[in-house]
Amino acid sequence: MGLAKQVDDWLLKQSLGKAGIETIFRDLCLRLTGIGVPIARARLNWPTLHPLFRAEMVKWHRDEDVGIEHFHHQDANTDAWQRSPLRYMVEADMPVLRRRLSGPGKLLDFAILEELAAAGYTDYIALKTEFSQPGAYSELQARGVIVIWASDRASGFTDEDLDILQEIQLTFALVCKTIIQSQIMTNIVETYLGRKAGRSVLDGNIRLGDGATTKALVWYSDLRDSTRLTGTLDSDSFLKLLNDYFECATRPAIEAGGEVLAFIGDAVLVIFPLGDGPIDGPGITAEVQQAVAQSFALRDATNAARRERGLDLIEFGVGLNVGSVVFGNIGVPERLAFTVIGSTVTEVERIEKLTKTVETNVLASAEVAALSPGDWVSVGTHALNGVERRMELFTSRRNASASAATPVRAVS
Repeated sequence: MGLAKQVDDWLLKQSLGKAGIETIFRDLCLRLTGIGVPIARARLNWPTLHPLFRAEMVKWHRDEDVGIEHFHHQDANTDAWQRSPLRYMVEADMPVLRRRLSGPGKLLDFAILEELAAAGYTDYIALKTEFSQPGAYSELQARGVIVIWASDRASGFTDEDLDILQEIQLTFALVCKTIIQSQIMTNIVETYLGRKAGRSVLDGNIRLGDGATTKALVWYSDLRDSTRLTGTLDSDSFLKLLNDYFECATRPAIEAGGEVLAFIGDAVLVIFPLGDGPIDGPGITAEVQQAVAQSFALRDATNAARRERGLDLIEFGVGLNVGSVVFGNIGVPERLAFTVIGSTVTEVERIEKLTKTVETNVLASAEVAALSPGDWVSVGTHALNGVERRMELFTSRRNASASAATPVRAVS
């Protein structure tokens, strides 16, 4: 069996497994060096469908661990890309680009090649294989993969080395396609459903009624004065305001471990799953209170920037509740939503609406306050629209206001 055939067969087996693209690329580099191909540096590049990134690259160096680099959408037209041999390959539709970096046949017609030559590399070959994949890509962003191999051996790559690299390219591209498309699907599902809900769906919970009951701390935020804003702002201005608001109302919650389950018009629903074991009450509420404080600090900074531009300011409230929620699929079989339902969710929506009446930014149920009593103060007992029982509500001690609707007393 030829050396290329051995590597090719190994690659085919990887397409059936669960290994990630970084692991496979690292192992491929090691296998190639093991059969004598003098690789010292390698790169694997591909465009992706992701809300933050336009492309990804796996980097490998001999005697170093493999790493991955992400390229953001706003960096799509950098000077480095404009002067890149990869851009030239895509634009000219070239499947192969070979350059000697030393010796009589040396050709350093791109900036990166000059850098590689200065670093001691002697040979460079880039191989491009296109394949169909989801996403709208520009004419200068090919679908598929580009693999770059560089050697620092004095004589560079032999003809046999180049034959091996080109013979395995198609199989390697097939492996990459399988993994990349799976990752794109995961990116899309988690972007639109949230990480926990997305993983549940990908695990097969896609039937109407699939779900489970769990305990969670629920965060609900709603934009204030939205009726006036929708009536006075054009659609683009209101959309920008909404995205500014959602950044304030959700970013700190996400960073604190919350899962954004739904954007409901101009409201947002976040849950912090608590699991079945003992709950670290002070720990979870300290994290959530800190996230709430950061949310309003972010609002203040955002409003300062909007004020300078003469734009409408953002105001919102946050309601918090703890209890059992049903986490699963609702809707009809042809169109499902993976969300949380139950009295805990209904109550937290009504709790948030009272933030305007009580004149505070954040209100929590007694169940939340009981997790860390010293951090909360009562603002009295209130009737919630659509909720039979009256509920005692609390505000964070740091947000307690002398102008609250009822006298404030500490929780004992």
